[in-house]
Amino acid sequence: MTIETNNAILELLQTERENLLREWNDKILINRDDPFKDKIKDNGDAMYQLVIQILLKDGKELEDYIQKLAYSVAEQRVKADINIGDFVYNVNLGRTIILNILNRSKIHFHDLQRQYEKIGYCFDKFLYHAVSRYTDAKDQIIKEKTQFIDSTHKDRLTLLGQMTSSFIHEFRNPLTSVQGFIQLLKSENPSMKYLDIISNELEQLNFRISQFLLLSKKELIGKEKIAFSLNDLIDEVLIFLYPSILDGKVTILHDMKDEIYLVGYADEIRQVFINIIFNAIDVLTQYRSDPVIRIKSKWASDGHIKLDISNNGPRIPDHLVNSIFEPFVTTKTLGTGLGLFVCREIIEKHQGTLTCDTESDWTVFSITLPTEKLTKDKS
Repeated sequence: MTIETNNAILELLQTERENLLREWNDKILINRDDPFKDKIKDNGDAMYQLVIQILLKDGKELEDYIQKLAYSVAEQRVKADINIGDFVYNVNLGRTIILNILNRSKIHFHDLQRQYEKIGYCFDKFLYHAVSRYTDAKDQIIKEKTQFIDSTHKDRLTLLGQMTSSFIHEFRNPLTSVQGFIQLLKSENPSMKYLDIISNELEQLNFRISQFLLLSKKELIGKEKIAFSLNDLIDEVLIFLYPSILDGKVTILHDMKDEIYLVGYADEIRQVFINIIFNAIDVLTQYRSDPVIRIKSKWASDGHIKLDISNNGPRIPDHLVNSIFEPFVTTKTLGTGLGLFVCREIIEKHQGTLTCDTESDWTVFSITLPTEKLTKDKS
């Protein structure tokens, strides 16, 4: 291409500058809430000047300037929090207007080919740097927000743990006294009605506040792990929940393996079973006339024992299944959303897993735990 042709192209674009920018300004997409809307026209003019420089010099010589301008505009788009699609459309609109001006000129297409390539390079590079910068900045904002949410969430749990620990220790003293007097009344008045019910209710209350205590401490000082029977523990739980099972007319189906022994904190594992089974009873009594809970154990492939606690209640919605073990997630109007969270914490502390699988007919809570290799003489 001759110098005369190049000069003719530059002269044409400079002559059409006002018309070009006016047409672009009339057609671009501008959000009324965009805090940088007054600067968009200036950005268009800067892009026009960049195209002129591209036609005068090699594109690679202007690489730093293209990147600098792209980063500046991208940061405006991030702060404006406007759809990046509008920005890409506006940039490509400017490209189209410039090319249309050149196409309407009397300059031969063959002479324009090289300039088309330069203009295309300019716009492509600008968009690449701008969108990359925009995406990185948005990702960083999301990352920072996520970290803030996680940090706030952890602080909330820490504060809750401190508050509940203090509250529970203060609450348990009178509760222990009441339980002691109930036992005294039972021994002195074995025929007195309702003492068993009162005692059972107090035990359940003690169980509930224990859930909060577990939020404040992973391990309790001076507390030792012991070997205990899984089968016996299940039997104890069912006896404990018998009033609720009877009241809800729930059928309990057993399918347990021979004596299985676990090593850990029996009272905590007991709490997990009570929580899961009691939740099932609560749901079943609301939705089923034929409520059933199945408790089945089987050996896992790695030598662990797997305990499935199933109920024929309604299917848990997908959006809740994925977060059901997170703290403060609950479907109950008066629920704390801590029960299943505490259950998972306990099971994981015992090197096990707790999962939930729900279908239209059955919802299954599966607990996998390592076992202790003990034998029990049944003779």
